[in-house]
Amino acid sequence: MQLMKVDPRALKDNPDNTRQSKSTPQADALLLATIKAVGVIQPPVIFPEVGGNGYIIEAGHRRTRMAIAAGLEEIDVIVVEAANDNGGMRSMVENIAREPLNPVDQWRGIERLVALGWTEEAIAVALALPVRQIRKLRLLANVLPSMLDQMAKGDMPNEQQLRTIAAASSEEQKEVWKAHKPKKGDTAAWWQIANGLSKTRMHARDASFGDDLRLAYGIEWAEDLFGPADQDNRYTTNVEAFLGAQQEWMASNLPKKGAIVEVNNWGQPELPKKAERVYGKPAKGDCTAMYLDRDGKVQSVHYRMPEPRKTDGRPGPAGGASTEADDDTDVVGKTRPEVTQKGQDMIGDFRTDALHEALARAPIEDDMLMALLVMAFAGTNVRVDSGANDTVFGSKRFQRHVARLYSADGRLSFDMDGARVAARSVLIDVLSCRRGMSNSGVVSRIAGDAIGADAFLPNMGTEDFLLCLSRQALEAAAKSVNLVPRARVRETRAGLVDHFAADAAFVLPAALFAPDPKDIADIMKHADDVAGDDSDGAEDESIGVDGLDPTATGHDDPGDDPLSDAASDEEETAYGIAAE
Repeated sequence: MQLMKVDPRALKDNPDNTRQSKSTPQADALLLATIKAVGVIQPPVIFPEVGGNGYIIEAGHRRTRMAIAAGLEEIDVIVVEAANDNGGMRSMVENIAREPLNPVDQWRGIERLVALGWTEEAIAVALALPVRQIRKLRLLANVLPSMLDQMAKGDMPNEQQLRTIAAASSEEQKEVWKAHKPKKGDTAAWWQIANGLSKTRMHARDASFGDDLRLAYGIEWAEDLFGPADQDNRYTTNVEAFLGAQQEWMASNLPKKGAIVEVNNWGQPELPKKAERVYGKPAKGDCTAMYLDRDGKVQSVHYRMPEPRKTDGRPGPAGGASTEADDDTDVVGKTRPEVTQKGQDMIGDFRTDALHEALARAPIEDDMLMALLVMAFAGTNVRVDSGANDTVFGSKRFQRHVARLYSADGRLSFDMDGARVAARSVLIDVLSCRRGMSNSGVVSRIAGDAIGADAFLPNMGTEDFLLCLSRQALEAAAKSVNLVPRARVRETRAGLVDHFAADAAFVLPAALFAPDPKDIADIMKHADDVAGDDSDGAEDESIGVDGLDPTATGHDDPGDDPLSDAASDEEETAYGIAAE
């Protein structure tokens, strides 16, 4: 056996080499990086070619190939005598008996290299690893030595437990290890150790405040090296300071009509008394509530307060508030409806917003626009100016749209594009599925079904909406997505929330726009009344909302409400309809 230097290009591969399968590109890249950084550490073993003048590689085929790829002119090799089997047995023994490096030894080895003067960047280049990974392995090397000895025996915690242990201080690790140290020959209860060292973390990516408040509250960010490399993994365990900085940021950035509210035991915001949460697009007069969720992140919701009821000496109509039983409480002798009153209100909001989105953006043919316009004026929430009598309602609202069809000199002048914009604006003002005074009735459902407004409905698989569904409705929704209903209603609901948060959106079938056939049949009864009936018309003129005389209700003209007009103008801007 002798040591000599040779040109790696002059060496020949051994046809009887045991390792015939190709190595992975990642493994070759790692070996090439180490050879470029520190050279060939272990010389390949070669023997003289029988009947020739060359040398055949017995061990070190990959090292030789990577040395050539690295551009080395010479490498050290060990020359041995040729075996009768062409080195086949020695190649087999070498590959089978080789043991991979223990992970704990790898962690300690990297820390030792740093102690010897190697930088993290140089180690990363030599091992073909990211610098972030080197820092992570160094963090693991500084875990309590007695814990590392236990891990080196093959008793390894999972990655989440290892992350928690490595993030704790040495003193904390000593105390917990002393309480949970396993007996000789037993495995460690890593989950107990991790629980004893775990701390609540507040992440920098959830912080709304800037560096000024961070410094004022003494918050220092630590790097979670175990987190995904493509996101901000900085965090702090100073929960009190983090929440204080978030609260101060909210107080400094409250919008008009904004308020900071607390959350209940379920993490939901506690809105002011009698406030009605807005699930669709907020109107101009709506309020904003800001709060901190369970992760300490600033969240906001919109709500509206009930308008003060005007009285003119007569008692007003009975309030529409309804008492909702808890979703998990069974009322003896009473069957809960599939959707609560609040759920019906939410469905009305969802439908209206989706309908307005579709009317503003979905492709609609001209003949369909005209048909929708006819249906819109047949809605139960429409009161149109008429020259037949002196009773006028909502004149200003529709005059705004008609004005688009006139030129500056007062002449009727418009193109087809202008007519389409005006028609869409009128339909948006008229058609509504909201419960109450503005409901257009079945015609809004027909319109939404005709133009495909179902595609604009939002995801209803949220905690707020699913709370409004009965057990039967929740179980039906679970079966529709192949989820097994749980024993408790809240568990079934939580499973649906998790499923629809990660998968496709959920839309309650009963919330779709397709109208009830009975409502269509009621409309078809009037198909023959093309000319109209004077007596019916007279009766309709004398009947207002909820069967009351419109001249005696004391209601203001909605068309003369400046807030209503401003909100409508804001909505037109949101839909891309520019005022002329």
